[in-house]
Amino acid sequence: MAAVLLTAAGSPAFAKCGNVTITEMNWSSAAVVTSISKFLMEQGYNCTVTTVPSGTVTAITSVAETGEPDIVTELWLSGVPAYAELEAAGKIRTLTHVLSEGGVDAWWVPQYLIDDHPELATMEGILANPGLVGDRFHNCPDGWGCKVTNEHLAQAYDLAGAGLEVFDHGSGETLAAAIAAAYESKEPWFGYYWAPTSVLGKYPMVKIDLGTFDKAIHDCNAAEECATPGKSSYPPAEVITAVTTDFESRQPEIAELMSHVSFTNEQMSKILAWQEDNNASSEETAVHFLTNYPDVWSTWLSEVARERLSALLQ
Repeated sequence: MAAVLLTAAGSPAFAKCGNVTITEMNWSSAAVVTSISKFLMEQGYNCTVTTVPSGTVTAITSVAETGEPDIVTELWLSGVPAYAELEAAGKIRTLTHVLSEGGVDAWWVPQYLIDDHPELATMEGILANPGLVGDRFHNCPDGWGCKVTNEHLAQAYDLAGAGLEVFDHGSGETLAAAIAAAYESKEPWFGYYWAPTSVLGKYPMVKIDLGTFDKAIHDCNAAEECATPGKSSYPPAEVITAVTTDFESRQPEIAELMSHVSFTNEQMSKILAWQEDNNASSEETAVHFLTNYPDVWSTWLSEVARERLSALLQ
């Protein structure tokens, strides 16, 4: 089935919708979103789709300066303050939250620890039982924004005073490997991670309650120089798909399609876990999604496009 679908992606057989440009951000989930969207536009609506390798800031800069690309997807708004100016100027419009729950930054422990020790679901329980989580907090590598925030949270919760070492990983790979190794041997683990990711799709983890989100406290925690670190959870990251207003006027049917392309974090994490386990490309992962989640994507399409894709997938 996968080979058939990948081949079919290059064989239009009905009236064209026109040319479409769409970002392909340089991380896994965004590449999968783009591959799925490209397939649906090409096979459901007969568009000619060009993917544009991009990043968060470069995509918005390009839209501001050239009006291209037409569609920007998996845009994490927390990293692009210029987006609000473009939106206010009428150059771009938000279509949907492509990650319906937003991106998640958090502190986690493995599910198997909670099964044996439910008290570890709270910071109070962890601080009272540091040995049950291995006497260690697994922190982000140097250069990541979360490392600064975590260090200030560690001060606010006095991890050192409770006997917990803050261990800075050398890379994202070793941080992920630490979770995998802990799971394989059911060892204690406590630390930072984010969703959606293949790691959280493969290993059930429980998010620790870091308290109510307080913007002023979080903003201080996130700054290199924070005189008064405090207790606050991370805010959910708003992750959207946007379209230029010119394209929306020119191709309202495609804008309507993209306004429905959205994933829960659990869905995306499981998709990414399959991709990693199978060493698959984003295109192959798109085919995996299309063949295994028809109840999800079929609701995104117009009736005509649904009939075309249903015929293709039979």
